Amino acid sequence: MRGLEGKVAIVAGAAPGNIGAATAVRLAEEDAAVVVADLNISAAQSVVDEIRELDGRAAARAFDISDEASYKELIDFTVKEFGRLDGLFNVAADLSPRTLEHDADVMSIALDVWQHTIDVTLTGYMFGIRHALPIMIDQGSGAIVNTMSTSVWMGEDRRVAYQAAKAGLYGLTRHTATVGGKHGVRCNSVAPGVILTGAALENTTEEWRNEILATVRSNRLGVPEDLAAMVAFLFSDDGAYVNGQTIVVDGGANFT
Repeated sequence: MRGLEGKVAIVAGAAPGNIGAATAVRLAEEDAAVVVADLNISAAQSVVDEIRELDGRAAARAFDISDEASYKELIDFTVKEFGRLDGLFNVAADLSPRTLEHDADVMSIALDVWQHTIDVTLTGYMFGIRHALPIMIDQGSGAIVNTMSTSVWMGEDRRVAYQAAKAGLYGLTRHTATVGGKHGVRCNSVAPGVILTGAALENTTEEWRNEILATVRSNRLGVPEDLAAMVAFLFSDDGAYVNGQTIVVDGGANFT
């Protein structure tokens, strides 16, 4: 892939087995330096250890995406450590059972669950963009990718906060693409369908996965590496003329 050599990227939300980790590894394989960030520093360090075993360049940082000061510190560290910032991948989300199980319908969701989900999955992404975009504009180049979800178009009868937060990223992405575009900074979103992350494999049955596969216009379900490849493309020079788009990566489950 052209144009990732020597670039510096942050993956905001990376733990072993998830989309962020796969993306951090893929970017390092393409010769980018990667700052691997997660609420759990041990998880981030595990990803960095994997990258270094492949002779890649990486550093681990703990951060809380819902805390603006924490996100700014992450970005400041990256620029101080590596001298620049070329890519930001917002992928963090609270998918813990304690949150998802209480993310109910609009009539019954508790306000603290609603607010927490918005704080992490929408406002937190804005924090990263707020502090990364000026740096990229000054450089005259950069790329930001936000993680949406195909649930935005499905109209599920539960997880109202998650759907609302992800739908909000549609506007945030396009706004950022407009503000940054004339300065050489692009912003896009990826919208995964069912992806067999480590957590998904642990928390679903083979029967359920087969039922989902029957609805997909592909012969398999997605894996984190599928998203990693798309993010790497969007960060690369090969994706230089893609801006303001939401790219669905779901094996053809949804036609939008």
